[in-house]
Amino acid sequence: MCDDATERELQKYLAEKRVKRRAFSVGVGATAAMLVVGCDSEDDPAQADAGTDAGEKTGESVVKLATKSSDVEIETPDGKINAFFVHPSTGEHAGVIIWPDILGPRAAFETMATRLAESGFAVVVTNQYYRTAQDPVLKDWSEFNDEGRAKLMPHIAAITPAGITSDAAALVEWLDEQSAVDTDKRIGTAGYCMGGPYTFRTAASKPERVGAFASLHGGGLVTMDENSPHLLLPEIKASALIAIAQNDDERAPDVKNELKDAAEEANVKAEIEVYPAQHGWCAIDSAAYDEEQANRAWDRMLAIFNEAL
Repeated sequence: MCDDATERELQKYLAEKRVKRRAFSVGVGATAAMLVVGCDSEDDPAQADAGTDAGEKTGESVVKLATKSSDVEIETPDGKINAFFVHPSTGEHAGVIIWPDILGPRAAFETMATRLAESGFAVVVTNQYYRTAQDPVLKDWSEFNDEGRAKLMPHIAAITPAGITSDAAALVEWLDEQSAVDTDKRIGTAGYCMGGPYTFRTAASKPERVGAFASLHGGGLVTMDENSPHLLLPEIKASALIAIAQNDDERAPDVKNELKDAAEEANVKAEIEVYPAQHGWCAIDSAAYDEEQANRAWDRMLAIFNEAL
């Protein structure tokens, strides 16, 4: 999760990455230097391909659907969730619920949701903090320091497993009422960081409706608590992508094996993998964002959604 240890690990990783990049740039010749100039990302220059567009790199179709978006309010037993809804401009499509990371909903997640809608999904980005905050508590990652974490704590404390399960059921029901959603298709959900375990609860809240879930560098998936997300797998009838950050795995190497055993025992089709990236690598505004590995996880999520929804 996003704690002091994660932050220290990230800073160490970024420092090592800068050193490696400087060493690489010193050792290459003029031709390689020209290739570096052609790159517009922080990735290893060896990964760049000047003749390949972004769609081809990630395996996505170069055709993107036109989309429509709006800010919406969704009724729950505990109040109204303020959310962002985006979907293709025409037709009916499988619905997807996105649970943001610890910073909550913001422009970055609207961009990510729009990208998913361009691939043919009706996507709602929920606000997990709606009970205590309608507006973002922190505007971006630059405010995520000791003071920023302290601001988030009371909002996080207001979230309970039962509350997330109730919210998830309300979100599924709301999606099923939207004209852009094809109710003959099952619903998917994706969660980042603290949103990762919420995807398990979403899948368990409406097992007959939720067909796929993706936990992307999710934290707290296996705990000693009786409400641990992995214990919900027997209640779930969905395919899963569980993408784990390398530093999270280093701290808790048994988690992936416990998840694999639990999924196998519950007969849940689950793709569980440790990615060579730091916690937070899939969020486009995170300092840990790794374009290559984020795109790889994105492609796997799309493949599972397309197959299971």
